[in-house]
Amino acid sequence: MRIGFLTEATVEALEWAKQNGFGSISWMRFADSLAGPGKERWREDTERFAAEAQARNVRISAIGALYQNPLDPVQTDYARTVFHRAVDVAALIGVRTVSGFVGAIIETTLNARRKNPVYTPLENYLPRVAAFWQPIAKYAADRGVRLAFEHCPQGQYHLPIMHYNLLGQPALWERFFDAMNCENVGLEWDASHLMCQIIDPVANIHKFGSRIFHVHAKDAFIDRQLLEVYGICHHGVAEHRSPGFGQANWPEIIHALLRAGYDSDLNIEGRHDPVLRDHDATPPPDITLAPETRQAGQKLEKEGLRLAKRWLEQFVPPETNR
Repeated sequence: MRIGFLTEATVEALEWAKQNGFGSISWMRFADSLAGPGKERWREDTERFAAEAQARNVRISAIGALYQNPLDPVQTDYARTVFHRAVDVAALIGVRTVSGFVGAIIETTLNARRKNPVYTPLENYLPRVAAFWQPIAKYAADRGVRLAFEHCPQGQYHLPIMHYNLLGQPALWERFFDAMNCENVGLEWDASHLMCQIIDPVANIHKFGSRIFHVHAKDAFIDRQLLEVYGICHHGVAEHRSPGFGQANWPEIIHALLRAGYDSDLNIEGRHDPVLRDHDATPPPDITLAPETRQAGQKLEKEGLRLAKRWLEQFVPPETNR
């Protein structure tokens, strides 16, 4: 188990990782990268990038293929192409895991009593979801690659409200895995997304540990005073933070992951912390800051990564951190 971070595939990122003692990266924004669809020299460029990573002893833990809605008919063909290419790249350079969103089929029906439009429950479409993903999972399995799906809800208030990612609802995880019936399909796990739904991350690992193929290391803070007054659907009740600055019990999380046989890395997802980020960049859509907290010009994301690494490495056995 190494400690790394999410980044684009650049030599500069690899060099920064080496200089700051990180042991891994998660290759993100793959579709637009040097090896994405439409890139003629993707094999050569992929092998060159992998060699640069190996020379710095930085492991590529996973390839983040696409974090959109592959089940949206407008995106389906493109998503299939992206995941196939990501699997080919992973197989080429020995990366075991390709990650992304499962997505969701979004349709409405009319309420029988009031005739108002309502969202059709996502679980109604599990057979169609499985029908899309099973051939991709087989394509990956045939090449020795796993698919790890992130459970970010992509809805308001960090909740699965009007969202587009079926796995944002942990109650559907078992039903999804049963429908897929594929041993190489699992989770890209993130404690913060569970905490924002008032779910205990450690209990979740005890239940689903064997399905956790990759981890985004991100923390969360729940403002209990706001929660008790306004409820969970209120801006400011839950916010993402860098590891060590929220309320996640990282010793127990890492202990539970190791006990469950987790065989990959902890890759820190920066940028989402409302303070430890670059404040002259456009905030992520799930961050709401008061004007006085924006501190324009401050570049704090890299410092946030360093601080999070320092916090996490207390709990990672040294022999697993390389």
